[in-house]
Amino acid sequence: MPELPEVEVVRQGLEKILEHHPKLEKVELKRSDLRGPIPAKKLSTLVGQKVLSVERRAKYLLIWTPKGAMLSHLGMTGTWRVAPPGDERLHDHIYLHFSGSLRLAYRDPRRFGCFDFVSDPASHPKLVELGPEPLGSDFTGESLWQSLRGKSVALKVAIMDQKVVVGVGNIYASEALFAAGIKPSLPASKLSRDRADILVREIRRILKESIEKGGSSISDFAQASGESGYFQNTFKVYDRDGEACVSCGTHLRAKVMGGRNTFWCSHCQK
Repeated sequence: MPELPEVEVVRQGLEKILEHHPKLEKVELKRSDLRGPIPAKKLSTLVGQKVLSVERRAKYLLIWTPKGAMLSHLGMTGTWRVAPPGDERLHDHIYLHFSGSLRLAYRDPRRFGCFDFVSDPASHPKLVELGPEPLGSDFTGESLWQSLRGKSVALKVAIMDQKVVVGVGNIYASEALFAAGIKPSLPASKLSRDRADILVREIRRILKESIEKGGSSISDFAQASGESGYFQNTFKVYDRDGEACVSCGTHLRAKVMGGRNTFWCSHCQK
């Protein structure tokens, strides 16, 4: 599933494609739902409006017009691409037609994504309970430490909670905890204030590095340009169970935590 860096890379790609603020001329739905219903009537109210910006909130993309936004979540296999006439593909579920003969296609073989209408992000049910952005100024060691007080779940599970901080998915939680030297099974409430600062610093650094490298392409992820990311070539622990730690040589370990595979070094992470 695309995580925050991958979604940010897609946002940047769409922003470049739509930088001249084309007018939305048609929302063409090839089906009425993805993971949930698609509100065709509400989306039709955006037809005739110019694109103002492309933003990201957590793992959601928002294509803004003066009358509201189109909200997109990529789910597990969703991708956006420029699709001129003749480039129709299996599992293309949405076509957005813009002025200047520009057409964007949303393709999603597993249909776990979503496509919705947003007028006010502060009240939209998919956005209203989200925590701080990990790359924003609201996410600090103090804010993380305060949000974890009283939480007995494993720290790795806690930092994947979208109410604690958004967008830190399975890959980047494992990588950040390794970089911070913290065992993923540590009860969240036992994270010290000082180590919270270190963890926030490493989460920020790793997410930024992944964005710079185009994200991680380990399944179906592709940028809006169709290119793959290559952050996966720098993984220190993720998906490396049994391999030697890059720092100490100890065989890395793996365990399911919170329903997700978790990877760590028993020597480097205390």
